[in-house]
Amino acid sequence: MKKSNIKNILTNNSYKAKAIALSRFFKTGKGQYGEGDKFLGVMVPQIRAVVNKYWSTTTEKEIKELITNRYHELRLAGLLILVKKYEKGTQGEQQKIYNYYLAHLKYINNWDLIDLTAPHIVGKYLLNVDRKILYDLARSTSLWERRVAILSTFAFIRNNDFKDTIAISKILLHDDHDLIHKAVGWMLREIGKKDIDLLKEFLSNYATTMPRTMLRYAIEKLDPKELAHYMQR
Repeated sequence: MKKSNIKNILTNNSYKAKAIALSRFFKTGKGQYGEGDKFLGVMVPQIRAVVNKYWSTTTEKEIKELITNRYHELRLAGLLILVKKYEKGTQGEQQKIYNYYLAHLKYINNWDLIDLTAPHIVGKYLLNVDRKILYDLARSTSLWERRVAILSTFAFIRNNDFKDTIAISKILLHDDHDLIHKAVGWMLREIGKKDIDLLKEFLSNYATTMPRTMLRYAIEKLDPKELAHYMQR
């Protein structure tokens, strides 16, 4: 494969009007969470199609060129390639990808980049090893590192392991950012799909003090009567 082929393909499929819409959607204005991010106007299905075709032949150099690129979609492409390589990799390769991911967190700087990759790399790697790194990230001053911390636990939830999600949710309970409120509420809701009693236990302790958005996300799948009960509290 020619050098930077993925970058060329995605750049050649850019769409200006869509780029403008995506810039607004991902809050790239001054003072907003995605301030300064740049978009080509390429949709996720297009990115996935290119990644699925070329991931196995991309070099480390090309992946780095993608992940460190100023364009959001190219960073996503690079990260999705890492996910594919992690899925197919040996234990040693997976550890290398995990370390590489953590070393490049400053480029994983929007919620979609995190949500589509952190559970599949950080979360899966930490399934059977020490998880202290997530607690360090949960206490970070970086919004995105805190989101990596809670979203990575999605892999644990899928494995019926809830303790770290609960513990990190408590750390983030009074976070000042709406994107963390949504992420924590989402993960609590996922716990509720597998262990409703554990979710209700958490809610009995924190429903009256947790941010409203976090609560709404957490209780979204409860029956209407229970939902109304918690919202009234």
